[in-house]
Amino acid sequence: MLHLFGHVIPIGPYDIPTFGLMLWVATVCGAAVMHYSFRRAHVEADAVGIVALTVVAGIVGAKLWHVLDSPQEFQYDGWSVLWSTGGFAWFGGLIFGIVALLVQGKMAGLGGLRTLDLASPAAAVGYAIGRIGCFTSGDGDYGIPSNLPWAMGFPNGIDPTPPGVRVHPTPIYELIVGLAIAWWLWWRTGKRHGVGAIVGEYLLLTGAARFLVEFIRRNPKILWGLSNAQLASAGSVLVGLALIWIAGRRTKPQPEKPAEVVKAA
Repeated sequence: MLHLFGHVIPIGPYDIPTFGLMLWVATVCGAAVMHYSFRRAHVEADAVGIVALTVVAGIVGAKLWHVLDSPQEFQYDGWSVLWSTGGFAWFGGLIFGIVALLVQGKMAGLGGLRTLDLASPAAAVGYAIGRIGCFTSGDGDYGIPSNLPWAMGFPNGIDPTPPGVRVHPTPIYELIVGLAIAWWLWWRTGKRHGVGAIVGEYLLLTGAARFLVEFIRRNPKILWGLSNAQLASAGSVLVGLALIWIAGRRTKPQPEKPAEVVKAA
């Protein structure tokens, strides 16, 4: 029998992890968006290959960041925590993913910031869909207890909620906001902008969204009443604002129409 909020889907003798399945779906969707982003910009680079390598780098970074952020898990489980199916931190994936895109963009002759601009809508889509995997697997990314009508429990999750406890389904909040951000970035990418402006907006919007959702997440507070993710989000917002400002200064003004020369009679 298939449980809606189970971390595996039993198919015959096999158990398919829902998190891994949605990670694959997110990768495919991100690659599709990247492909069309390249086509719209008349770029001939291999979008699918770039996304594949970026995802691998992101997974490694997400796992390493989680281990650094939760050293008690490493002390308890040892090296096995590095290849477990749970425990991925978005900011580690973001940093490693950005580095991978910068390197590949340089190698493809696109330039690092331009590659990041083109990849931003795809990254937003991939992140949003990936959150469905967190939701279905119940990996602990849900929020604090809540009595709202849409609050729910995750009794069959990787990190199950206590019996009878209902919590904020924060992955669903992030799915909705992530898709909205992706739409905005896709629209902005098709408009005139300075190089680096789109990735700046991506860092600004996703950082602000993550900062706000952390107030109803159950992550521990480490400094000034903020969680580690909120501190990283604040850094993301600052970097995003800086990139937007720099891109604005680089944008060349539109040429004015030449004034008509009035010939003397």
